[in-house]
Amino acid sequence: MIDAEFRSEERFSRLALGYNSETEKEIVQTEVDKAIKKCALTPEIYTTKVSSGKEVLIIEYHDDCNREAGPIFEEIVKSLNVKKCS
Repeated sequence: MIDAEFRSEERFSRLALGYNSETEKEIVQTEVDKAIKKCALTPEIYTTKVSSGKEVLIIEYHDDCNREAGPIFEEIVKSLNVKKCS
């Protein structure tokens, strides 16, 4: 199951997507790649491993004055069928 966490401050937005398997990782990366191509801003993207064995893909937009990341993040969450984003 893919987990999502969203955080936003003035001119900054971050979406973290946690997954358990290689299959989920491929799905997340594919959907993220498709969605971020629609935004003029270039995000910082990195992955990290957490203690439970999960891996987390993090997408951060800095200097997002026009809040362009919101719709992109919504598209990603919907395409991954995430029901709850904390």
